[in-house]
Amino acid sequence: MSEIIDGKAFADQLSEKLTKEVAALKSELSLQPCIAVVLVGDDPASHVYVKNKVKRCEQLGIRSIEHRMEESTSQQDLLALIASLNENSDVHGILVQLPVPEHIDDKAVLAAIDPTKDVDGFHVQNMGALAVGEPGMVPCTPLGSLMLLKSVLPELSGKHAVIVGRSNIVGKPMALLLLQQHCTVTIVHSRTIDIEAHCRRADILVAAVGIPHFIKADWVKPGAVVIDVGINRIVEDGKSRLVGDVDFDAVRPKTSAITPVPGGVGPMTIACLMHNTIAAAKAQHQQS
Repeated sequence: MSEIIDGKAFADQLSEKLTKEVAALKSELSLQPCIAVVLVGDDPASHVYVKNKVKRCEQLGIRSIEHRMEESTSQQDLLALIASLNENSDVHGILVQLPVPEHIDDKAVLAAIDPTKDVDGFHVQNMGALAVGEPGMVPCTPLGSLMLLKSVLPELSGKHAVIVGRSNIVGKPMALLLLQQHCTVTIVHSRTIDIEAHCRRADILVAAVGIPHFIKADWVKPGAVVIDVGINRIVEDGKSRLVGDVDFDAVRPKTSAITPVPGGVGPMTIACLMHNTIAAAKAQHQQS
C-alpha cells in the first residue's frame, strides 16, 4: 500500500523543534527572531497566506511585524520601506508577499532585500549560492519538499528525479537541491517533447506546474515517490475544493509514497519559512 506523506504532521513536528530553539535563543542570548511581512494590495489569497504566516510566528515565539500597503503604493515607496527594514538590526527576515501589483517590478523588489534577510530564498545571491553549493537561504517550498521526500526515502543518491515545471520558485531550486543529494535530475516543461515518457522513468516525480490533475496514472513508474507541489482550486458540482497537479486517486496505487493536496507540501512551506527566519537571526547575531 502506498504511503501518504503527512506534511501537516511533519510540519507540526518541525515547528515543535523550532519552538524550543526560539525559547533557547531568548533565554541564552536574549535574541528573539523577528520577521517583517510586507503586503501590497488586496489580493485575497495573499491576505490568507500572510495571516497563516503571522499565526505560525506567534505559535513559535517569533516576533512578526506587518506592513500593509495600498494597491496604489509606488515602487519607490516600497523600495524605501525595504531599505529601512534592511537597516533595522531588530528585523532578521523580510518577506514581501507575492504577487505585487502589476505596476511594481517584482524582480527589483526581491533584489532590494538584503540577501541575509531574504527568508524566502529568492534573491539572486541566494539562488547562486544554492547553484554552487555554498551556504545561503534556500527557497521554502523546495526545502520542505526535500524534507518530506527524505522522510520516506532517506538515501537519494543515484535516484532519477524528474521535476515537472521550471519556475524560479520551485522547479529550478528543487533541481539544485536534488543534485546536491546526488540524484540524476531531469526538468520537463511546456516545450518538452513527450513529457509522459520522461515522467515514466522517474524514481522521484515532483509536480510543480499549477495545472489540476496534470500528472496521470500511466505517467508514473510503479513504486515511484511523488511530491505534489501544486495547489489548484477547482469547482465541481457547485463546490470549491483544492487539488494538486497530480490525479491523486488514480496515481496513488502506483506509488510507494505520495503527498496529498491539501496537507502535503503546503504546511511545510510555512514551517520552512520559520526555519529560515531562525537561521537568519542566528547568523546575524554571530556577525554582530
